[in-house]
Amino acid sequence: MKQNFNYFAIRNAFYPQAGIGISANTFLLCLHIAAVFGGPKSRLTDLPITHLALTHILMLLTMGLLVSTDVWEAQDIPHNFKCKVLIFLNKVMRGLSISTTCVLSVLQAVTISPSGSWLANFKFKSTNTIVWLFLFLWVLTMSISSNLILCTVASPNKTQPGLLFLTNHCSFLLMSYRHRYLFVALMAFRDLLFLGLMVLSSAYMIFLLHRHKQRTMSLHSSRFSPRRSPEQRATHTILLLISCFEILYCVDSIISLFRGMMCTNDPILVCLQMLVANGYGTISPLVLISADTQIIKVMQTKWRNKVQLLIKLM
Repeated sequence: MKQNFNYFAIRNAFYPQAGIGISANTFLLCLHIAAVFGGPKSRLTDLPITHLALTHILMLLTMGLLVSTDVWEAQDIPHNFKCKVLIFLNKVMRGLSISTTCVLSVLQAVTISPSGSWLANFKFKSTNTIVWLFLFLWVLTMSISSNLILCTVASPNKTQPGLLFLTNHCSFLLMSYRHRYLFVALMAFRDLLFLGLMVLSSAYMIFLLHRHKQRTMSLHSSRFSPRRSPEQRATHTILLLISCFEILYCVDSIISLFRGMMCTNDPILVCLQMLVANGYGTISPLVLISADTQIIKVMQTKWRNKVQLLIKLM
């Protein structure tokens, strides 16, 4: 009874977070799709933000299905198949989340780089390169996460050694040390590579912002504080986004490492890890929506013009 109560507590703790995250990401997705296809001039960051919002929607949906009881009561699809598909998709979306955030960070650093710098040579003039980059990231992430298809199993009714609890219905079958360390090393290399690029691009953006602030202060009187440009506001938003991601990623990694070393299935740790792992998918759209006032104003103007045109026709 206590174990069932813990599982219900995990599910009930996740549902409000998933509801907020899916709603915010859906709004962000619609906003940027409208900007990409209907705006006067779409920005290069619109496509990565659209991809990030879609990734987080799928990530939260798959986790919601994993903790839902209705999905597992249906007997038409084997539980093993459900576990493999949902866990695989969830991990792929998490891998795409970190890679897309890295692309967004590097792209913003390239965008604000001075015309004379070597980074200016990498400025994209079209979104075709970004589309091909995302296709490559999908293939890479799915390849690295392919071991989950073999190792994810439905949790047995009785306690069985060699299983690591993932959810109430799914467990991870521990592989041999050679295969386990191979895939762990690949995932760690991927994550460290993207994290390193994020740190470097963040440091570069902070340096550029600091240098620009010093030049501006020398040109303007101390009584007047110059307004920040749209590029500066976007850079501050990306830096805030990266800071949130890195904090939550570190906490999630510490909990995962502790659970893996101790082989513990404590429901409190499982609940905490679930909330932390999906926290970035919930926080990031709120940060992007609140900071991106430019796109909201553009959409408001377009809708206002359409409403006025409709009123005139009536």
